[in-house]
Amino acid sequence: MMRLFASLVVVGSLLPVALASGQAPNVVTRESTVTATVDRIETFSRVVTFHSADNVLQSVYVDPKVKAFDDLKTGDVVTVRYVESVVVEVRPQARPTAVQDSTEEARKAGDDSVIQQLKMVVTIDDIDPQGLFVTYRTHDNRRVVRAVNDKKLLEGLRAGDRVEVTMTRARAVSIERGRR
Repeated sequence: MMRLFASLVVVGSLLPVALASGQAPNVVTRESTVTATVDRIETFSRVVTFHSADNVLQSVYVDPKVKAFDDLKTGDVVTVRYVESVVVEVRPQARPTAVQDSTEEARKAGDDSVIQQLKMVVTIDDIDPQGLFVTYRTHDNRRVVRAVNDKKLLEGLRAGDRVEVTMTRARAVSIERGRR
């Protein structure tokens, strides 16, 4: 799960954080696209699990508006566009944590479209002067360096900040079938 979270953070990048505690967290929601093979279809819950070329399994909730869901078969190669959001919030008093699966929490809070939600608190060690990399420490004091795709994503972030990162994968907004 840690590897999945780390790769999602790389894909989604670290996002800007609140400049002062008490300020609302920054939220970035975007659509991601992946071409993969359908592994399992849960008709009742409208969840499709697929695996990509590197054999990583992903599950997405398919909105009822997406009619292509009804025609899917295991083994179909599809291109799926789905919604992801990443929230980064400075938490000065928080202790660094391992990756925590907070999916059920999100669902109980009323968001049935959440497929997976992961949270982690890290301590920022350094941001390179050009804004291309961020270095942070995990709960077990491992030092991790991540590339950042957009310098704006580091605005307001300072060494020593404790940052809670929440990654949520929600619903599919389109599915296009490819070859079988």
